[in-house]
Amino acid sequence: MNNEYLYNSNLRKVKIGEDIIGDNNPMIIAGPCTFGSYKELESIARELKKIGIKYFRAGAFKPRTSPYSFQGLRDKGMEMLFRIQKKYDLKIVVELTTIEQVRKYGNSVDIIQIGMRNMYNYELLKECGNLQTPVILKRNMAASYNEWLLAAEYILKGGNHNVILCERGIRTNNPSETRNVLDLQAIPYIKKHSSLPIIIDPSHASGHSYMVESMSRAAIAANVDGLIIETHINPKESLCDSEQTIDINQLKNIIKFKEEFIKYED
Repeated sequence: MNNEYLYNSNLRKVKIGEDIIGDNNPMIIAGPCTFGSYKELESIARELKKIGIKYFRAGAFKPRTSPYSFQGLRDKGMEMLFRIQKKYDLKIVVELTTIEQVRKYGNSVDIIQIGMRNMYNYELLKECGNLQTPVILKRNMAASYNEWLLAAEYILKGGNHNVILCERGIRTNNPSETRNVLDLQAIPYIKKHSSLPIIIDPSHASGHSYMVESMSRAAIAANVDGLIIETHINPKESLCDSEQTIDINQLKNIIKFKEEFIKYED
């Protein structure tokens, strides 16, 4: 595999403002899968801010398997997110799905998320390579590690070295039991075979809120560089993926474990 960029030791840490991703203090990104109003969005952002969350994720553009499912508030949703970004001094993490969206919003959001469906969208990855905005690149549920790393190479080759890999679960033969299977082996593999930080999405990996905390703990123990977790003040009211969304108290437990684990390791 041609890996001119992946083994550059200077890439191990991604700097976002004063934060460094990959410095043995796992980042936590939290927020709803999507939202239907500014009131809903603000109520969640306010509570997350209170417990120390800096990175707020929420879907304005939602690629869905069914064309009849809610697709997000789109540009109107982005306007709401920028209001939240300014009012609460939160860094916003948003999935962008097209070249046009990257060109329009890529320099305004704090982190671009490329979803698993677009891991193979090489033209979109090239467009992200033209920016310096950090990019979270999710692994496709059927992708090999090398395919995932080569997808990252498209962004790196363009000149954007601020790439964060995200493991979000691989396809399972029993989707009625768990949505996907969390591949924790991805953490040591990526750390050995690349110089990129890696985060875990325990929400999409499991598909069940009761699994999210334990999978988060396991990832932290495996030396992950961060977590991206679907969180809502009332998960049952979430417009999308309510069954895998945790509440604020569950997120507090994960944060507490992270802090205790860091102290133990030190």
